Amino acid sequence: MCGRYATTRSSGELSALFESSDDTDDRIRPDHNVAPTDPVPLVRVTSEGHRSLCVGRWGLLPHWSRSAAGAARMINARSETVATSRAYAGAFARRRCLVPADGWYEWVRQPDGGRQAYYLTPADGSVLALAGIWSIWESGGDSRLTFSVLTTAALGELAEVHDRMPVLLPPERWASWLAPTDEPERLLTPPSAAGLAGLEVRPVGPAVGDVRNDGPHLTERVTVASEVLPQELPLF
Repeated sequence: MCGRYATTRSSGELSALFESSDDTDDRIRPDHNVAPTDPVPLVRVTSEGHRSLCVGRWGLLPHWSRSAAGAARMINARSETVATSRAYAGAFARRRCLVPADGWYEWVRQPDGGRQAYYLTPADGSVLALAGIWSIWESGGDSRLTFSVLTTAALGELAEVHDRMPVLLPPERWASWLAPTDEPERLLTPPSAAGLAGLEVRPVGPAVGDVRNDGPHLTERVTVASEVLPQELPLF
């Protein structure tokens, strides 16, 4: 977790929502099935101090990485160890970002051995801001903006879906997450539920399991034989 998500808003929508400049060069496209190493939007603060909507690849590559081969294994950073990890500590201390998402996918193993996919998304259609960290990786003239999503232990009934979940930041925490600080560990305290809508836990079809598939049909609710999970959960 989190290994697949959806982000479908345009650069214009996102730059307005996050009050940022649009520096994507028209490279954002709706993606209902984001997979590791895909190029997707993120919001970071520039050296001049303003918010910038830009495009990064999912899977952080530390500057000392010898190749890009390990990016797919670096999509998530555990919040419990991000401040001390050799791979992530520098980015967490100085290069934090917001990762816009419509929702994310998880799979639950069924009694028959199969797996049922679920799409976790705000019931009111609002944007999710996943806590992220970013890094610039350069090699042989190739320069890449890469990022990871922070995860934490799943809370409450959400643990029925998976034992981990992304760190979700409500709008009132966006500024502090992006701002420079000498004590970044303080940013990892559990967020308040104020201002956050409920999460819909929506069963979806098996097509999302293939990274080659895309389109709004991937997030449509399907009927399952026995839906044991609640349809809506509080975010925290």
